[in-house]
Amino acid sequence: MKLILKCVFSVLSLTMISCNTKEIKKETVVVEKKEEKLTKSDSIINGAIKAHGGDLYDKASYKFIFRKRQYSFTNNGASYKYSIERTEKDKQIVDILENGTITRTIDGVKTELNDRDKARYSESLNSVIYFATLPYKLNDKAVNKKYKGEIEIKNQNYYVVEITFKKEGGGKDFDDEFHYWVNTNTNTIDYLAYNYRVNKGGVRFRSAYNRRNVEGVIFQDYINFKAEVGTPLAKLPELYEKGELKELSRIETENVVSLSK
Repeated sequence: MKLILKCVFSVLSLTMISCNTKEIKKETVVVEKKEEKLTKSDSIINGAIKAHGGDLYDKASYKFIFRKRQYSFTNNGASYKYSIERTEKDKQIVDILENGTITRTIDGVKTELNDRDKARYSESLNSVIYFATLPYKLNDKAVNKKYKGEIEIKNQNYYVVEITFKKEGGGKDFDDEFHYWVNTNTNTIDYLAYNYRVNKGGVRFRSAYNRRNVEGVIFQDYINFKAEVGTPLAKLPELYEKGELKELSRIETENVVSLSK
């Protein structure tokens, strides 16, 4: 009887050791699982975001003037709140876009917008904040990034990153194409270009200037140039250096003030 019990105990012990070994191996596999390696374009954009403000963007809150209208934005992780205030015909109009939902007040009274106007004003407000806070949104899920090599512009070296968008989450103009030229020394975005399809299409090239640091976040203005429709974005730096691009406008964010306490 003792011999039988001893044998049973031995078998149970071996079984427990075997099971524990399997569990340990299983846990080890989970722990040792490696994260996906960042692509060259991911690393470049991450470096640019860090150079322009990094983690400060996640809690950033600022106001500024753009084309005589006051804008503000407040980020709270994945949540956001954007606003624009303007005066039209002696009436104070305020649009607030909060996590995708837009509301309007006129002289403090809430006013309903139809679906067409909701889409139009949301897109306009989102676009202004998007460009003012570049490159913050270039890691969104809808963004496709592709490394296009290095070039020299005005004796400075640049990484070239192509940005396109997925249809889902890419907004109304998801089929637009962008190029960003990121300084290899400073990681700042000194130039950008894009082509768009709406209204018969167009090609733009922007050169950054008036760069300033406001409470840790970089803001910069742009000279906005026009090129012929169909001009490849990769050719724009060459045309820019030759002086063959026509200046169209200035993109200026004025009186930038941090609202964070």
